Amino acid sequence: MPLALSTVTLASPSRPPRSPARVYRQTLWLLTGRDLRVRYSTSFLGYLWSVLDPLVMALIYWFVFTQIVDRSIGEAPYIVFLLAGLLPWTWFNGAIGDSTRAFIKDAKLVRSTRLPRSVWVARIVLSKGVEFVLAIPVVVAFAIVFGAELTWGVLWLPVAIALQATLTLGLGLVIAPLVVFFRDLERAVKLVLRFLFYASPIIYGLSDLPAGLDTWMAFNPLAGIISLYRAAFFPDQVEALPVIIAAVMSLAALGLGILVFRRMVRAVLKEI
Repeated sequence: MPLALSTVTLASPSRPPRSPARVYRQTLWLLTGRDLRVRYSTSFLGYLWSVLDPLVMALIYWFVFTQIVDRSIGEAPYIVFLLAGLLPWTWFNGAIGDSTRAFIKDAKLVRSTRLPRSVWVARIVLSKGVEFVLAIPVVVAFAIVFGAELTWGVLWLPVAIALQATLTLGLGLVIAPLVVFFRDLERAVKLVLRFLFYASPIIYGLSDLPAGLDTWMAFNPLAGIISLYRAAFFPDQVEALPVIIAAVMSLAALGLGILVFRRMVRAVLKEI
């Protein structure tokens, strides 16, 4: 693998030097492709495993809230409503969880290459994002089966993806270097993610919350982002305040992540 990386970072003598941004993008895609190939190389079902977990969870919640108890949350068809929140959550949860091991897992490569070390966090966010995009047809299939109509809100989909990528990358850039020095942070992140699952409008919507609580929930950036995903089938889920807060907090998280990462990267290289 180090040889493969070196072929990306060294320019051919017969060609003009490539810009650092281009080298960064090429390396990012190279590492992302490696992650996906390694993850599915021994798997018969391949990328389908990336959607089985949220799909099984969605089916369980659908059964509980439609067949056992009287559902008073979400919108019909509930399975589509659920998947529109669970799949983005799977991307966020997986990327943040893996970011805690971004430097520890590939310590030798991180030390030996001269690439910007942020690429080791960015490739996790991108690989999980690719899995998310590949899982979108699952939502479409359930929408067709259960009769959910596609609306103009689908135009919010690129915005939702961009905001989530920005937020996730920013948080990953903060968490990845901190875990190198505070190993207990990895367990703490798992606990926070478990709490955040229920503190985010995934199995319910913002409109299902009591008056006053929905305002506080709007300060969870995932609330506005998930509402943008659901807008494809449920346009009334989109509210201006949560979306604006999500945009501001996502950009702030990225700015903070870049600042923290730049200040800590040298110490991280010495530590690992």
